[in-house]
Amino acid sequence: MPHVPRALPPLLLGCLLMTGCSSVQLSTPTQSGTQSPAPGAPAGSGRAIAVGAGPQKHYTVQQQPAAGSCHYRVEHGEPLEDRKCTPGAISPAVTQANLKSTICRKSGYTSGIRPSAYVTGKEKKLNAASYGHTGRMGDAEYDHLISLQLGGDPNDPRNLWVEPADPGHKKGAGVNNKKDSVEAKLHTAVCKGQITLAAAQQAIVTDWTTALTTLHLS
Repeated sequence: MPHVPRALPPLLLGCLLMTGCSSVQLSTPTQSGTQSPAPGAPAGSGRAIAVGAGPQKHYTVQQQPAAGSCHYRVEHGEPLEDRKCTPGAISPAVTQANLKSTICRKSGYTSGIRPSAYVTGKEKKLNAASYGHTGRMGDAEYDHLISLQLGGDPNDPRNLWVEPADPGHKKGAGVNNKKDSVEAKLHTAVCKGQITLAAAQQAIVTDWTTALTTLHLS
């Protein structure tokens, strides 16, 4: 039988016709998939996390969302990512079964998979335009939403965003975000077996400001 194109659902068609709907064009990862929330994940998080391409021998500059299409939100006084632009992505190279040989080994894991400053520097400028970030770039971090030490994908554009400095941060003092300490505590808890890797990842993509409380680690 000849293939008959299906009509677009009315809701999707309406969205495409509205001026408020924006298209976020990202590079297509070489490997994709989803991860279902594991037992112990934050209540109400529920959304699957995309799987990126994982560590690469040679990273290339990734296409970023269109300029001005991403918008920061504020939770508990902290600037957070736009969930549509930066939903997070995990690395297929890190699993609950291989923690000891990846993120929980003594040293070398994150430094060995991190993209070069040449790649991330270009991406940071493009992503700043995506978010309309106008602050001092030296005080903003090009942040992995799911950090490398929690199995985040190294260079998937869905997992990277320009994170502004914390409120009250002194201009010119460089990068110093509270999110970093939350990630470190989650990493320790995962490696000690207090929480699962999937639970830590879900807590971060849901809201890092409440991650420790949600997982009873604060």
